[in-house]
Amino acid sequence: MTAGAPEAPDGLDADVRRDLAGLTDESATSDRARKLRVEIMDRHAEALYDRLTDGRSAHPRLDRLMADTAKTFPALVPTEIDQGIFLRGVLRAPDAGRHLLSSMLRPTERALALLPEFRHTGVVETHSVLLERRDGVAHLTMCRDDCLNAEDNRQVDDMETAVDLALLDPDVEVGVLRGGTMTHPRYRGRRVFSAGINLKSLHAGEITLVDFLLRRELGYISKLVRGLLVERDDDWRSATVEKPWIAAVDTFAIGGGCQLLLVLDHVIAGSDAYVSLPAAREGIVPGVSNLRLGRVAGSRLARQVILGGRRVWATSPQARALIDEVVEPDEIDAAVDRAAERLRAPAAVPNRSMLNLAEEPPDVFRAYVAEFALRQALRLHAEDVRDKAARFGGRAT
Repeated sequence: MTAGAPEAPDGLDADVRRDLAGLTDESATSDRARKLRVEIMDRHAEALYDRLTDGRSAHPRLDRLMADTAKTFPALVPTEIDQGIFLRGVLRAPDAGRHLLSSMLRPTERALALLPEFRHTGVVETHSVLLERRDGVAHLTMCRDDCLNAEDNRQVDDMETAVDLALLDPDVEVGVLRGGTMTHPRYRGRRVFSAGINLKSLHAGEITLVDFLLRRELGYISKLVRGLLVERDDDWRSATVEKPWIAAVDTFAIGGGCQLLLVLDHVIAGSDAYVSLPAAREGIVPGVSNLRLGRVAGSRLARQVILGGRRVWATSPQARALIDEVVEPDEIDAAVDRAAERLRAPAAVPNRSMLNLAEEPPDVFRAYVAEFALRQALRLHAEDVRDKAARFGGRAT
């Protein structure tokens, strides 16, 4: 075994043990070491994942999987970039990747603990989200009024909890996402859908690959698309519980807010609203939008929005690819009620399920997020993003 390399755990065949032995502490972040990690994952991802999940009998979420990996195979994941290499390998591997994606569709422990309260009262309020059930409709209101609903780790956790509860509650037929009323000086008293990623957290280095960027995509956004994986007597009909979702866009949907519109079933916007996706300007990849936006809006507009930061106003012709219904701001409530009534139709869920299957097959999604895991890890630690963080830190002091 190479000097400095940790001893490989038992239960792995000789080829895996030999390749792991090639990793040394001294060269942990060198190109040579990272090339070797890529080769190890290309050859042995299934075996390593099986070792970590007890033959796929366990269903760890991303954070637990990475904690177990760091403990069992520390030489594989010494940094966040190497986490990206590892997760790309796992997601590329057909059996391991599908198992991980299905594990992330399970309800969170927090949601299961809050479910009795929500079933009884129809209301759950967290730091970032107010969830209310009214007449069979789950109204999920994003209420980070101080930061224009810009998402950070806490809001991602609150959003997944709320989405889980809406999907778990049999009295909910349709879900609605909307922004609350802001106290931010520039938009005081106005509703805002979302300002996207919290730039303060991003530039302070508090946005992480596993706990935010990948959890968001594989967690609550995937549940909006594919539903919640729960064991029940009639799960032979469908493995997941799905419901139709409506977005009500006030003022703007920027970045991550725009990303949400691409997965929902009906999008309503005020006539004064706009959408944009300026992730390239911030130095990162905008989640799965590079897969979805071109399909929805066409390649040219997708490039203008993602690469050029173009704003699309709700009343413009180009917005028809992103927004289903444009109304005056004071008519949004009535438009939401009408859309919810239409989406209660018994055939709405099977049809949206088949539309999603045709538009974004699970293995296409898996291949995309595999590459996204590494590309986004590299962007988080790229020089231009580090420079932005340093400038932000300088202003903060």
